[in-house]
Amino acid sequence: MPGKRVLVLRPDELGPNDQKMWREIRTESGAPANPFLDPAFTVAVGRVRPGARVAVLQDDGSPVGFFPYEAGVLGRGRAIGLGVSDSQGAVLRPGIRLDARRLLRVCGLSSFEFDNLEAGQGVFVPHAVEELASPVVDIGEGFAAYTDHLRAHSPGFLRQILAKERRLARQVGEVRFVYDARDPAALRALMEWKSAQYRRTGRRDRFAQEWITRLVGLLGESEEPECRGVLSVLYAAGRPVAAHLGLRSRTVLSWWFPAYDRAYAKYSPGLLLQLRMLEAAAADGIETVDLGSGPARYKESLKTRDLRVYEGAVVRPVPGRRGDGPQGS
Repeated sequence: MPGKRVLVLRPDELGPNDQKMWREIRTESGAPANPFLDPAFTVAVGRVRPGARVAVLQDDGSPVGFFPYEAGVLGRGRAIGLGVSDSQGAVLRPGIRLDARRLLRVCGLSSFEFDNLEAGQGVFVPHAVEELASPVVDIGEGFAAYTDHLRAHSPGFLRQILAKERRLARQVGEVRFVYDARDPAALRALMEWKSAQYRRTGRRDRFAQEWITRLVGLLGESEEPECRGVLSVLYAAGRPVAAHLGLRSRTVLSWWFPAYDRAYAKYSPGLLLQLRMLEAAAADGIETVDLGSGPARYKESLKTRDLRVYEGAVVRPVPGRRGDGPQGS
């Protein structure tokens, strides 16, 4: 990378000016303000993952790009927060050209794995092996405009959800929704429901991994406007029946950890919660709810369009055996 200097830092070594420049570059690029690509997410991951690093690209002493990643054994790199991050990649000033393998060499990496690389990441997209659809819900024009879209594209869907909400109130008790709840008991219930769902469906239980549980706790307590957790809870007769922990910026809410009490499955409490959450988010200035990649029938019913994300890896041939280098975990 001629004419440029690259510093490899731990996330907690990023100064206020670095974070300011990171956000300015994201804004300048025109990319969605996805909270997973905000510096606060990388800093939070750095508190729970010792291999977290950021390559800071400088031109004449000024940052022109940031590449967050995690370094593991034998120089194997991965996207920051891989496994729970729904938007990945480098943050580069428009016009910056990089060679992916050369960037890896500077970082002391032999490879870099990603599974939710955002579209427009010209450095890494050529190394993708799969393109995935990531459905989103556009609510920037308000919830009424969105429900008009629902009625036009998913006839009967909205009517069925609202009928189930009335039935839940009638058969169980008063239905109440809280968009931004500060309810530790509801968060614990959410994590228990989600763990049970992972085990039931044969998937790895994310909440059995300490670093993920700690990361969720950190982001759930965050007050950072560009990257903080939002716990939304649907109550019936005073008890939680569905909950969702999302990650939000000022304009984007990422659908992250949803779950519900299976004892109330016949009322579709997850869909009830999602509909009420979309209504509250629209009133709170959210323009886009990113439902994340992965097939699910409810996403097809709720979405207004798809984004593209990519899965793959950059591999750099390294002669002989190589250790982690100074930035390994």
